[in-house]
Amino acid sequence: MSRDAAIAAARAMFDDGSFLAILERRIACPTASQEPGAGPHLLRYLEQEMAPDLERIGFTCTVHPNPTGKGGPFMIARRVEDPALPTLLTYGHGDTVQGLDKEWHEGLAPWTITRRGDRLYGRGIVDNKGQHSANLAALEAVLKTRGRLGFNVTLLLEMSEEVGSPGIDEFARAHRDELKADVLIASDGPRLVPDVPALVLGTRGALALDLRVKYREGGHHSGNWGGLLANPGVRLAHAIASIIDRDGKVLVRDLVPERIPNSVRAALAHCHVDGGEDGPAINHWWGEPGLTAAEKVFGWNTFEVLAFECGHPKAPVNAVPPEAFARCQIRYTVDRHPSTFIPAIRKHLTEAGFDDVQVDAVKQGAEWAATRMDPDGPWPQLVAASVQRTTGKVPMIVPNAGGSLPNDTFAVTLGLPTVYLPHSYTGCSQHAPNEHALRPLMREGMEIMAGVFWDLGEQAWPR
Repeated sequence: MSRDAAIAAARAMFDDGSFLAILERRIACPTASQEPGAGPHLLRYLEQEMAPDLERIGFTCTVHPNPTGKGGPFMIARRVEDPALPTLLTYGHGDTVQGLDKEWHEGLAPWTITRRGDRLYGRGIVDNKGQHSANLAALEAVLKTRGRLGFNVTLLLEMSEEVGSPGIDEFARAHRDELKADVLIASDGPRLVPDVPALVLGTRGALALDLRVKYREGGHHSGNWGGLLANPGVRLAHAIASIIDRDGKVLVRDLVPERIPNSVRAALAHCHVDGGEDGPAINHWWGEPGLTAAEKVFGWNTFEVLAFECGHPKAPVNAVPPEAFARCQIRYTVDRHPSTFIPAIRKHLTEAGFDDVQVDAVKQGAEWAATRMDPDGPWPQLVAASVQRTTGKVPMIVPNAGGSLPNDTFAVTLGLPTVYLPHSYTGCSQHAPNEHALRPLMREGMEIMAGVFWDLGEQAWPR
């Protein structure tokens, strides 16, 4: 009965194929929440796939409908060893993006696990079925080794994260007593570098907005009217250029932080961003001047143009178009409140002479707000020490991810410290055809989590 034995038990589950067998069942369930007919599959994943395995190791499971009626169901699974013990909350989502079946490489399919070398292919293998399954397997390894955990566990599984987690905050508020805990430790997203473990302590928020210039109904012949009618595409392009320059610097300074906090900058000094062989090459000249790559994506706010439409792009005609449209997005840290962004852009455009540009916020499911924990806080330091003890590697501590999750539900609504330990990497083709996990990384992830869970049962928790 030792820490090493628990880690070895988790490793054995990976090596002997028993963990892969669990994953094969879970990947085979087509839980693409973006598909209109996915409802029965979303419910089946919780009731027929997850609940029996959880009940076998002492959890009590309840499945609840989405309180908004606009998303998939939720499951709360609880394992209470002693009400006097502290409680760990963990989280995962069983829904996936669409399978995109016809776009995978020959011999691969989204709802079947295929091994090629060190890669395991399948939809949800990293986002997020593989990651929460790895954590539960590690938990079981500790339980079998010690006979108990030494703490209580609550698991929240949702089935509509890929469509914006509608209802998760309302659900958390309604079930606050059942979700009461001391810390959230979960796994989602990628490591920054495949062979270096990472702790992610929060997320950037995301705000979508539309910019539109409309002058008239219908197009007019460019020969007869060109030079006489204002072109909305040209106007909108110049308006956007007044917000962000040609090299990616945000010119509306009310959209970006005044500075990066010292503790965040110190943590990011040890974080490295690398697309690797499967990712895109970084354009180091793009973005806020004077920042490192890690600071640009984890410590700063960005303004992106996601789509731009003017006229008929697929079949251009000789006409001055009547309107132009751009879908834009701001990814932001906790240093600026998102309620200030739209007013700041409207004010800037008016002062710059672009009062003909309409600015509208876009509602996209739940609005995931930015969250961040202090990298020097007791929970990050405790978990980092456990990871280093298991792997011999100093983990990267990322104050907040570049992307978004419903972490504000845990950090703000439930008031918990939050730590994510990702078991994937940036080249995993998440959300794309050929999604895959790296076997050595997932195996190490299970070892890491077994070590963390063992340590939590051996020491006092930060308060």
